[in-house]
Amino acid sequence: MKPAMKSLSRLSMALRIAGVAGLMLTGGAAYAGEAQACPATLQHTFDRLQDEKPQSLCQYSGKVVLIVNTASYCGFTGQYKGLEDLYARYKDKGLVVLGFPSNDFSQESGSNQQIADFCENTFGVKFPMFAKTSVKGPEASPLYRQLAQLSGTAPRWNFHKYLLGRNGQLVDSYSSLTAPDSKGLVRAIEQQLAAPQPK
Repeated sequence: MKPAMKSLSRLSMALRIAGVAGLMLTGGAAYAGEAQACPATLQHTFDRLQDEKPQSLCQYSGKVVLIVNTASYCGFTGQYKGLEDLYARYKDKGLVVLGFPSNDFSQESGSNQQIADFCENTFGVKFPMFAKTSVKGPEASPLYRQLAQLSGTAPRWNFHKYLLGRNGQLVDSYSSLTAPDSKGLVRAIEQQLAAPQPK
């Protein structure tokens, strides 16, 4: 091969390597951007209730999030209907309800599959539900420890609610006595839905 051809070949190879490196750097920057876009309150992974497949809560970044610890055999279990109604009414505007069954109050003894069947067959629950989770005390999941620290309140019973804005910041904490259709909760949700998407 002539010297000129060798030089061109080397130049071509260098450009290809630079191009690949550029793509890798661009991709890395995109991934870093995605990580930064996920607020700390959503940087958690839980198994989905129905099939126990891991799900990152980061998929809900930019949404208004209502987090609720649930139970199948509780005086407040009827709130499932109100939560599903809330979700159906506002999901297209950016609300997601996340349900975390818990046996911390001895009212959720079934398996994940039994809970999933109960929620679907009894209340037609369509909002995302996750595998049984501890929500109070030293055994609480990192998400619930974080929410308790931010709000100053850990769940004292089933169907405690935490509302997060589109930016992932805690808006407020609501006791089990706050029904899903209560005026204060609905007003807070609507206010957060009206807020612009975080950049």
